[in-house]
Amino acid sequence: MSVQKDKQLFSGDDLKKMILPLFMEQLLVILVGMADTLIISYAGEAAVSGVSLVNQFNTIFIYLFTALASGGAVVISQYIGNKDSENAGKATSQLLMFSVVFSLIIALLVLLGDKMMLRLLFGRVEADVMSACVTYLRISALSYPMLAIYNAGASLYRSLGKTTVTMYISILSNLVNIVGNCIGVFLLHAGVAGVAWPSFIARTCSAVIITILCYRKTQEIRYENQYVFSFDGSMLKRVLGIAIPNGVENGVFQLVKVALSSIVAMFGTYQIAANGVAQSIWSLAALSGVAMGPVFITVIGQCMGNSDTEYAEYYFRKLIRITLLISAAWNLLIFLATPLFLKMYALEPGTKKLVLELVILHNIFNSVAFPFAGALGNGLRAAGDIRFTMLASLFTTVCVRLVFSWIFAYGLGLGVMGIAWAMCMDWTARGVLQYMRMRSGRWKEFKVIG
Repeated sequence: MSVQKDKQLFSGDDLKKMILPLFMEQLLVILVGMADTLIISYAGEAAVSGVSLVNQFNTIFIYLFTALASGGAVVISQYIGNKDSENAGKATSQLLMFSVVFSLIIALLVLLGDKMMLRLLFGRVEADVMSACVTYLRISALSYPMLAIYNAGASLYRSLGKTTVTMYISILSNLVNIVGNCIGVFLLHAGVAGVAWPSFIARTCSAVIITILCYRKTQEIRYENQYVFSFDGSMLKRVLGIAIPNGVENGVFQLVKVALSSIVAMFGTYQIAANGVAQSIWSLAALSGVAMGPVFITVIGQCMGNSDTEYAEYYFRKLIRITLLISAAWNLLIFLATPLFLKMYALEPGTKKLVLELVILHNIFNSVAFPFAGALGNGLRAAGDIRFTMLASLFTTVCVRLVFSWIFAYGLGLGVMGIAWAMCMDWTARGVLQYMRMRSGRWKEFKVIG
């Protein structure tokens, strides 16, 4: 299909202005996360263990808040595309209201049942580790509302295509976090609290800044108190209609990751170590595809809000090509840099060889399959085809990734390489299903904003 270039809703420069800040933001988060891990290691083994265990628990809620914000972003983007500023403002205001209420409830439940939940999840760990877990979890829970508030505001700016705003806020937040960690660990010797409070302060800064920006009178679409402090059932139904299936999808994915961790624990020490190092490199390699997700939501959402399925189809294909190109170049770069990364680890030659094999396999499929399994799925969600993407994800995560991980890793004795192959099969199967769905045009039949 052809679309006149001078009539395009998003020019090449428009897309570049969205993509580059999102890419840099994701890269910054990963690099600062690595630096945080290094700093935390100086707080002692109990602190490292406590932070590591609680972060697995925190990830569940981070994904829930992200799913909620993504649901809001789809609705907001469609109203923007429909040039309905009033309902776009109402949607983002209702998203803020619900995010605050929901996150406060979650935080309260965690604070009331912290020790019980930690014992249920992690059993009887050593006393000093459990003490570190409790301290870190309590302070983390206090920051849940800040995280949810930031995600709500960020969804508005990403829907508007103003991704440089969230990038700059992320830079400031991560600087606050890493400087705070250095002060807490090296100057105050505060142990796990010395790394927990800086995260709380950084998230609070992000939440306050994004909220102030979202209230600016000069902005056509902004928070309105009349909608922030009210309840609009029909609007929330639209947002939650996207957010809940997305949250279920992410929740099942996290549970499967926990199950796969138990399979990895069955293998030798060198395989466990290789898998851990490989995953840190994988997270860096995957950011190209992850960064493109919000771009699909904004662009496809606005096209569908304008009831222009021809443009939506055009941008589906264009964004897929861009994602494939960026992913191929970035994954190749990370693979070439992997030998340099491995020099920072004190690993046996056999372990390093296994890491390299895992990275090769991951990066190939992350380049050719993940763009269809990941970013393309965000585009289908933005069109309102949320039920299909949820079912496709649940099917491939459980019936492909989980089942074949057990068959390859344990049944065929392939170890962690078998789990990596199952992951690649998951991406491939989901990518094929979602690409076929996109080609079928069924996503054009859905209405999010009526």
